[in-house]
Amino acid sequence: MLTIAKPIKDRNHLFYILGAIAIVVIVLAGFTKTYYLKFAFGTPALTPLVNLHGIVMTLWVVLFLVQTWLVASHRTHIHRRLGIFGAILAAAVLVVGTTTGIVAAKLGHSPGPPPLVFLVVPLGDMVIFGTLVSIGLYFRRKSDIHKRLMLLASLSLLTAAIARIPLEFIHSGGIPVYFGLTDLCILICVVYDTVRLRRLHPAFTLGVILIIASQPLRLMLAGTQAWMQFANWLVR
Repeated sequence: MLTIAKPIKDRNHLFYILGAIAIVVIVLAGFTKTYYLKFAFGTPALTPLVNLHGIVMTLWVVLFLVQTWLVASHRTHIHRRLGIFGAILAAAVLVVGTTTGIVAAKLGHSPGPPPLVFLVVPLGDMVIFGTLVSIGLYFRRKSDIHKRLMLLASLSLLTAAIARIPLEFIHSGGIPVYFGLTDLCILICVVYDTVRLRRLHPAFTLGVILIIASQPLRLMLAGTQAWMQFANWLVR
């Protein structure tokens, strides 16, 4: 017998649902012109690999939204079952995302910076995403750790979407702006959670250090002779 879900009143659950919705909005802002509504803008046709990448990433974002809603609606048994699909999908995100980034660099595609320089962004994102998801799945029975790491993993993927939002200050700012706006989204969530709990949760501490510390390292690495040699080797 079907039941109507009760309104979400718990502020903790509402926080994660709003976070998931914000992720959806940012992804749409970045990829509507070149992917979701490309037929309306007359943008260039996409390769099968890019289409697959779009499908996989969209599924991840939608799954994250659905999973937060299931927990908020106390349908944790469905949430756990979908978690198996989520683990498989996370692996697909890593494989397809890495491959797409390398092929894009090989074809000379980039939202602004030189393609081989920009390659440090998607590859770094995949490393961070994979690390956070892996730890999050390991702690899947500790909901306070699991949900925070999965939120951070999803937020860490926003850099590519932010880089493609059609705003001049984003495009002219380059990689530092892409990272800065991603960090702003992350810090808004962390600050809200910290104020609500009156303490910084260790999972957020670990995740934020991992994400933000990787960014200056990537900026220092991008464009160096060592990175360019590595990037050239990848795109051969």
